[in-house]
Amino acid sequence: MIGIGFLVLLGFAAHAAPDDLDELLHLLAKRQHGHVDFVEQHFLALLSRPVESSGELIYDAPDRLEKRTLEPRPESLMLAGDTLSIRRGRHRRVLDLKAYPQLLPFVESIRATLAGDRDALERAFRVEYAGNLERWTLLLVPRENQIAATVSQVRIDGSGDHLRHVEIRQKDGDRSLMT
Repeated sequence: MIGIGFLVLLGFAAHAAPDDLDELLHLLAKRQHGHVDFVEQHFLALLSRPVESSGELIYDAPDRLEKRTLEPRPESLMLAGDTLSIRRGRHRRVLDLKAYPQLLPFVESIRATLAGDRDALERAFRVEYAGNLERWTLLLVPRENQIAATVSQVRIDGSGDHLRHVEIRQKDGDRSLMT
């Protein structure tokens, strides 16, 4: 849903205590609504330049996330519970996410982080946390082998209760970066 990759990994020199992760997730869980503009770049091995799109993200706790792409073409992805609605022009498609487990990293990495849902994050990923509340990074590595075969990791950088960058790296080297 979100894309395929983002920021160049800087590494994790020091890991924060688990209490720090709990404090961050508690802070994120307090936010009941969010509305931000985004720019997303897809870096694909087949292309010499990234493919760029932009629009807005809307979040309503605990599980509604909407991505409205405005450029280069209008598109809307709305996630509510386990249902993903896709609208492109006059075409609309509704998917039950239970039938598409490969979408899990794209969905849960953002939604569970925004909801501050540690259980959901740890069901889907091995979670590493670095930094402090002023500047933090979550590194999420898929637990399921089928997903790990295509997605190597999701990295989320933030400050306080704001997500700044979301990068999804694929095993084949493609990646997406949402800012």
